[in-house]
Amino acid sequence: MAAIGLFQKGDNIFYAKVVDGDLYKLKGDIFGAPSFQKTPIPKKGFRTLVPVQPSKIIAVGLNYADHAAESGLEIPKTPLFWLKSPKSILPDGGKIEIPFEKHRTDYEAELAIVIGRSIRNVTPKAASRYILGYTAAQDISDRTIQNSESQWARAKSFDTFTPLGPYIETKIDPDCLTIQLFKNGQLCQNSSTAQMIFSCSELVSFISTNMTLLPGDIILTGTPSGIGSIESEDTLEVRIQGLAPLVNTVK
Repeated sequence: MAAIGLFQKGDNIFYAKVVDGDLYKLKGDIFGAPSFQKTPIPKKGFRTLVPVQPSKIIAVGLNYADHAAESGLEIPKTPLFWLKSPKSILPDGGKIEIPFEKHRTDYEAELAIVIGRSIRNVTPKAASRYILGYTAAQDISDRTIQNSESQWARAKSFDTFTPLGPYIETKIDPDCLTIQLFKNGQLCQNSSTAQMIFSCSELVSFISTNMTLLPGDIILTGTPSGIGSIESEDTLEVRIQGLAPLVNTVK
């Protein structure tokens, strides 16, 4: 496996491969043909940043059979997606901010696809060649707003509503991974990406027929059953098999 993150210490910002707590600095472009320095740097003292700054975030809804059943909604015949604000991204360790205290706000653990090459009208069979890797994410949702409007972008685009990271895993099969969310240490979501209605390759292909995807763009692939509300002081941890955990708190 190859976990790649973006790190900062002072004015020094760089990509690196993470191996056993050490960093191996990237040589070249992460979206090109990257190689890494052979001399490691201890990770201690470096801040982990959001691994990419996407031009757009595409969120997919009702893409887990167990979540569709939980919601009492029909399984969609084609992927249902909308756009989220890129400014909603939050790094590992960051604080999710609830904008309206009296609104219900929910967690949603998700596997995120990171696009690695510009892509338009690609087939599902070829889609994997355009994927840089995968990372953990959440699609935080203001349910009060979501249930009052016919489109969902506003309810899901507040600042801090897309926790993402900490690293991009570039060598993993996304089709049968355990996906879990723990709230304050209690297991709340527990499923598998095998429950996805549309696979990662199918999602990339379908979305690419509707818009050009650029390097660094993010596709949130949907959430499994077990969604629930969050409150100030909660700690949320997303654990996806083969990926570093994503941990955030709420204020």
